[in-house]
Amino acid sequence: MFHTLPAAVRSHLAAFRMLLVFTVIAGIVYPLAVTGVAQALFGHQANGSLVHRGGHVVGSSLLGQNFDLPKKNANDPNEAPRPDPKWFQPRPSAGGYDPTVSGASNLGPNDPGLIKTIRERKAAVAAFDGVNPGDVPPDAVTASGSGLDPDISTAYADEQVNRVARARGLDPAAVRKLVDHNTHSRAIGFLGQKYVNVINLNNALAKTP
Repeated sequence: MFHTLPAAVRSHLAAFRMLLVFTVIAGIVYPLAVTGVAQALFGHQANGSLVHRGGHVVGSSLLGQNFDLPKKNANDPNEAPRPDPKWFQPRPSAGGYDPTVSGASNLGPNDPGLIKTIRERKAAVAAFDGVNPGDVPPDAVTASGSGLDPDISTAYADEQVNRVARARGLDPAAVRKLVDHNTHSRAIGFLGQKYVNVINLNNALAKTP
């Protein structure tokens, strides 16, 4: 029957059949295969690296979040957040760890506003952690490029150990052990620096009796 059709029509029909075949392969078979492999071999990562506690999702190890005290006045949008001394604190975020506004401040290192902000942050962090301002590490006062970085330097984690232990009535050695357990080595042994995932660290801390 198709042989009796004009050549142009036959060409269009052949093209349409190829479209259907590749739609099934690329649009159905391939995505299902990739999803199946991902769920079978990398289920935790494929589902967002979710962090659970008490049967509930409390975050993702890929996204930073704030660990603040409840507002004194829940109806006051201008009330400044207050970091909770019982938790390890993340680095600052230009977007307040809101995933819908991911990004940096885009301020240059010589910007007067940024310099003033860093100076104020350094004084606040030093007072909060009970250390000398000169000992505050850079990542404690500067935001990441994404504004959602869940990791901090080992120096910043170590700085917070005594404050967290004191607020929770724990032995500093036990808290430091948690930090060590949640410290990641350099990528492939030599790239970057060691770092601590704050989300996983605080989750481990919450499970500490």
